[in-house]
Amino acid sequence: MEDVLDLYQMPYDPDIPLICMDEKPYQLLGDVRAPLLMKSDSCKKIDHEYKRNGTCSIFLFCEPLTGKARADVSEHRTREDWARQIHRLLTVDYPNTRKIRLVMDQLNTHAISSLYVAFPPEQARALASRLEIHHTPKHGSWLNIAECYLSLLSRECLNRRIPNLQLLASELSAWNNSHDTAPAPVNWRFTSLDARIRLRSLYPVVL
Repeated sequence: MEDVLDLYQMPYDPDIPLICMDEKPYQLLGDVRAPLLMKSDSCKKIDHEYKRNGTCSIFLFCEPLTGKARADVSEHRTREDWARQIHRLLTVDYPNTRKIRLVMDQLNTHAISSLYVAFPPEQARALASRLEIHHTPKHGSWLNIAECYLSLLSRECLNRRIPNLQLLASELSAWNNSHDTAPAPVNWRFTSLDARIRLRSLYPVVL
């Protein structure tokens, strides 16, 4: 916990940016009956019955100190899916940085070994050498700032039925573009000192 909290207090370094990532499952839902469109004197009417079209996984990466964020969708949640997202992070989003400090939870796919599952050893090693990984503690995912952005994404983009991957990908791309025009940096104020006071019950008692 304190490792992540101390990381959030470090000044901005464009050569070693701090990136937080998280992912969430998402259920694709379609309408059984076509909605009645909104009119000047009435709201849009949507039937309560819906059709399940499967699930997918939404990946979100954010840079708290600049407010930049990117959401992407994958059909599955496998080691290869995570590895491909990391490859894009390092080669497309941040191709010129020396390293990336990456904060994420301890999901079994979130590991350097996943890079070796998806890529040849030399490529996996090159990617891994540019990562400085900081895991949030178990049952402490609230420490991951990416969860704040996922909450924002859910309210602004995912609060309706989206029936298929293609439409979801298009909606996430639109959200990315909209968010980048007005990025929202995070002012994280909870420090290790605060944790020692407010969460003192989690610390061992030294006699």
